[in-house]
Amino acid sequence: MSYPFQTIEPKWQSFWKENRTFATDSHSKKPPFYCLDMFPYPSGAGLHVGHPEGYTATDILSRLRRMEGFEVLHPMGWDAFGLPAERYAMTTGIHPRETTKKNIDTFRKQIQMLGLSYDWEREISTTDPDYVKWTQWIFLQIYNSYYDEFESKAKPISVLIQHFSKFGSEKYSLALSRPAFSASDWASFSRFEREEILSSFRLVYEAKIPVNWCEALGTVLANEEVEEWVSKGYSVERKPMRQYMMRITAYANRLLTDLDLCEWPVSTLEMQRNWIGKSEGLELRFPLAETSKGESIVVYTTRPDTIFGATYLVLAPEHELVALIVSPEQKAEVDAYCKQCALKSDLERTELSKEKTGVFLGSYALSPVDPEIKIPIFISDYVLAGYGTGAIMAVPAHDQRDFEFAKKFNLPILPVIAGEMDGTSAFDSKESTCIHSESKLVSLNGLSYKAAFETMVDFASKHNLGKKKVQFKLRDWLFARQRYWGEPIPIVHFEDGTPMALTEAELPLLLPDLEEFKPSGTGESPLALAKDWLGYKDPKTGEKARRETNTMPQWAGSCWYYLRYIDPKNSSALIDPNLEKKWMPVGIYVGGAEHAVLHLLYSRFWHKVLFDLGHVSTPEPFQKLVHQGLILGEDKSKMSKSRGNVVNPDEVVLAHGADTLRLFEMFMGPFEMTKPWSAKGVEGVSRFLNRVWRLFHTGETFAVQDLEPTESELKILHRTLKKVKEDIQNFSFNTAISQMMIFVNELTASERRPRAVLEPFVLALSPFAPHIAEELWSLLGHKNTLAFEPFPKWEERYLLDDTIVIAVQVNGKLRGEFSAPRDLIEADALLLAKQAEKVKPFIEGKTVKKEIYVKGKLVNLVLES
Repeated sequence: MSYPFQTIEPKWQSFWKENRTFATDSHSKKPPFYCLDMFPYPSGAGLHVGHPEGYTATDILSRLRRMEGFEVLHPMGWDAFGLPAERYAMTTGIHPRETTKKNIDTFRKQIQMLGLSYDWEREISTTDPDYVKWTQWIFLQIYNSYYDEFESKAKPISVLIQHFSKFGSEKYSLALSRPAFSASDWASFSRFEREEILSSFRLVYEAKIPVNWCEALGTVLANEEVEEWVSKGYSVERKPMRQYMMRITAYANRLLTDLDLCEWPVSTLEMQRNWIGKSEGLELRFPLAETSKGESIVVYTTRPDTIFGATYLVLAPEHELVALIVSPEQKAEVDAYCKQCALKSDLERTELSKEKTGVFLGSYALSPVDPEIKIPIFISDYVLAGYGTGAIMAVPAHDQRDFEFAKKFNLPILPVIAGEMDGTSAFDSKESTCIHSESKLVSLNGLSYKAAFETMVDFASKHNLGKKKVQFKLRDWLFARQRYWGEPIPIVHFEDGTPMALTEAELPLLLPDLEEFKPSGTGESPLALAKDWLGYKDPKTGEKARRETNTMPQWAGSCWYYLRYIDPKNSSALIDPNLEKKWMPVGIYVGGAEHAVLHLLYSRFWHKVLFDLGHVSTPEPFQKLVHQGLILGEDKSKMSKSRGNVVNPDEVVLAHGADTLRLFEMFMGPFEMTKPWSAKGVEGVSRFLNRVWRLFHTGETFAVQDLEPTESELKILHRTLKKVKEDIQNFSFNTAISQMMIFVNELTASERRPRAVLEPFVLALSPFAPHIAEELWSLLGHKNTLAFEPFPKWEERYLLDDTIVIAVQVNGKLRGEFSAPRDLIEADALLLAKQAEKVKPFIEGKTVKKEIYVKGKLVNLVLES
């Protein structure tokens, strides 16, 4: 008799829905457990079998936690803004809202057919107007804040304005790019001048920076998006544009140190640390040779001990000084090179760049340690404007990139660290000492790295040439897209250029309906074409302004969705403070490793700002994190339409049932590992569920016996209970399923079907295969769902074997072993030890002067010497 999943699975899915089985009681007195999936982007392709892997794992854990007495919050929603929907609208004219809704409906139907225990009453979409409102509200919280370096936290910008009104720029002059000012100066500044000053501090500011511009898409692409769209045939160029930026760099140190609070995979923690990239170095000025204005090039170096080996400087092609210091003779060549670099992504310019290219600017700088030395200045694409100062001092003897560049352009290579150089590569070491490093101003000869570092710091400070600085590789977050299908940025611009944030009462600011979604042609988003929507009148003054045409990146909605799930219907606040304190931080967060850096970094940043402003109670949002491995096609390559190896979960469920799909995905191998799909493997799991079904039936008749279990039956049961529960907690789902298969095989071999053994097994199986388990539980005579039944307890006495293995030592060295009953007495143990075949050669003809027995573990025979 086969398990009739076609009728049983829809039956129990309807039951759970009608009875609100998995609805979370926010105010329950049970201990809370928040289990979160990274919510999906609802594409038109629907789910493939890779998606349910993580969802099934969190479902298994959530079901176990309910059985353990927890109130479980296990929600689902949709990351629904984004470029794919807009691109589809461009080509079809169908509004992204329509295609997004259709895709969400498809995804929801597919997910629900898997029997996942989500609380669907908490479902959210980042495109819902009420969700957009609070995304915009958070944006304004960040925009209206600055980072107080003295207290290392965000504060309302109004606090800074109040300080300027009373004390001027006192304390803050170093952060300004303009002269210091007094309180009376502040009072005399125009609103535009004031806003210019505040933008130097705001956690959201506008800047003209080089971006990845795609003319055909009419939008800026994130670095991570460039490769995808270039592979689809689109061209991307680097182009300076006005953008909104988020000052995530202000939080760099906290983002780094607070990783110690996170129970995350070691590899993910390391990726976060590397992305933030903390280093300690020296910010150093190289005065320009052909100027009397004291202008200089500022570089940041972690190796000031190699300063005497700097034989040239390199600027990023986008560096602001390039246009000012290029010689007339070199200008044409430099301009051509800059245009060429604009067509390359950062990845192409760095990691993918094999051959070093560059152009001499025709100008020179002076060495800070020896002004008599003139150093040529180049531009090259291997230096990026967004990293460090956008300029480097090149020490080709001790840096491989600089070495390759110097070789190509026949530049001097001067060793200044003691060590062997073979002429084919650079030599780098912090364990050596400085050589050839002396001038009239300073000497580093014979100094170690650390001593030379401090000597240069003192020298630079004394001569006003630089300062010691902690630098982070992390760059500010480019927070703007020239797209329609995204959250409108709630900022308006008056005719004098002054920006103004909307008030909370004016939120949500929703997208206008457009007839076309094509780029505006001006570099702005399609919103620039919505003339009626663009106009704004200040309700207080009646002054006219223009709405912002940039929209937020897709990251915005995914930065905080975990908070909205806790209180999804709240129209008056982001989240109820009491509910936030109860449920945060997220107990466990499961998703793909592809989000190990940026999504997590951006979410942590937003959360920390909200924490500083008192809106959340925890410094970190996600306590524990687990990544699922990738599921490949049967050809062992990544699933894609072009390869024709995509497996649709609908087809698997139709043929074998949802429980089979769930079990197979968990049985394929270790959860975190990459593994290939196997149609034969699915069939094997299907046969296992049929054996489970037959275990409870004789022919067509349900048949379970009220028999006293035997010792062996209790042993296999209790071993199974222990392993299943512990393996679920460790995300070792495949080994838990293996143990359940062993249980079924042992019980199947017997004609006995004791209720006292089969009933606990159903509960153990239920997190993995809830449909068949609910049906069997019902057939066992229970009227209520098993979802809240306690997970069966195991007894240690049934986990012990009847026989044990005793080790035998001779003079403390292991010489053999023997098997014996667990209740073995000492006299028998000593006798069996001496009779062990491997032990006999070591004691024959010798006198045993001492016999030691450690009960149940070992015998040690001590011989006379």
